[in-house]
Amino acid sequence: MVPTEVLAAQHIVTLGRLLGPLGVRSEGVVGGMGAVERRDVLARVASGETQIVVGTHALIQDGVEFKRLGMVVIDEQHKFGVSQRGQLVAKGVQPDCLVMTATPIPRTLAMTIYGDLDVSVIRSAPIGRLPIQTRVIGEDKLEAAYEFICKQVGKGRQAYIVYPLVEESETLSLKSASERFLALSQGVFQGLRTGLVHGRLSGSDKAAVMEGFVDGTIDVLLSTTVVEVGLDVANATVMLVENAERFGLAQLHQLRGRVGRGVHKSFCVLQGEAKSRDSWRRMKVMEETCDGFLIAEEDIKIRGMGNLLGREQSGLPRLRVADPIADVDVLKVARSEALDLVSRDPGLVLEEHAALKKRIVTLYEAVKEYVEVG
Repeated sequence: MVPTEVLAAQHIVTLGRLLGPLGVRSEGVVGGMGAVERRDVLARVASGETQIVVGTHALIQDGVEFKRLGMVVIDEQHKFGVSQRGQLVAKGVQPDCLVMTATPIPRTLAMTIYGDLDVSVIRSAPIGRLPIQTRVIGEDKLEAAYEFICKQVGKGRQAYIVYPLVEESETLSLKSASERFLALSQGVFQGLRTGLVHGRLSGSDKAAVMEGFVDGTIDVLLSTTVVEVGLDVANATVMLVENAERFGLAQLHQLRGRVGRGVHKSFCVLQGEAKSRDSWRRMKVMEETCDGFLIAEEDIKIRGMGNLLGREQSGLPRLRVADPIADVDVLKVARSEALDLVSRDPGLVLEEHAALKKRIVTLYEAVKEYVEVG
């Protein structure tokens, strides 16, 4: 399951190239499918004729049935809610589940610390990729940033400019993607090939613009965060995020990851104002490191790690004394003790554990859909 139709299409092409020659059939299930196409694909999925299914949120809708769902992969898992991930897993009988992300959200990192997930880590970047130079600037440096983009396009490169809004807000003094597109395409970017993409476009229009950027027929892509995942353009070397103080660390790290995917030196420019201490800290963290693990730890410190047994993915942890970052060694010992206890008394049926079991059941009755208490 992936968050966008563009990313689903890319995965289907890749899987077809790798596994098609072996006789493994891969197909997609997305919201933009026609009724007849959807019916035929779902029939092949239900019968097992299609062995690998790549889809968006459409996978968790009623009517999508699998013959024998053995493995679930959640790509860019930070884009999905806890319930959505659970809905897909529930379509099988205890299928294996792999969740993937370039930037662990605080809740995921916290669950990892507690040992609920087995973790595989890829710390090295793909061979040949160069570090991305990141800089935080104010409003007064925007024109220089636009000129820098023009110079990069003059060298044959491409650039993204990302905004937090589609249209100007009456309550927020933020630049909008649509208004800036008109101003820039008729101004400093006149003569360049510009494109605009945002979530309010139809699926076909959105795909057409993104494909134009992938094909190189668009030089500068102005966008909201719909480009956060799903675009792999090696020729793109500049990511400019305006009003960067409005974005979270995970989003900023994902957006930066849209550049630096080729052999050319790449740059990420974060234009923002210090609206609060936390917003300034987020931007400075991005300027100081490209390490997703350090960024995730800072995210926990800033936002809180969320509720480990529920839907909340941010906020203060429900811990009375422990700090999930500073006390990681203590938490590992606690986890080891808990595993030892459960191995000796799996259902906590011994009299000596009766009070503990009662406490657990009382505490987590409201979230029993997420946990299994014996």
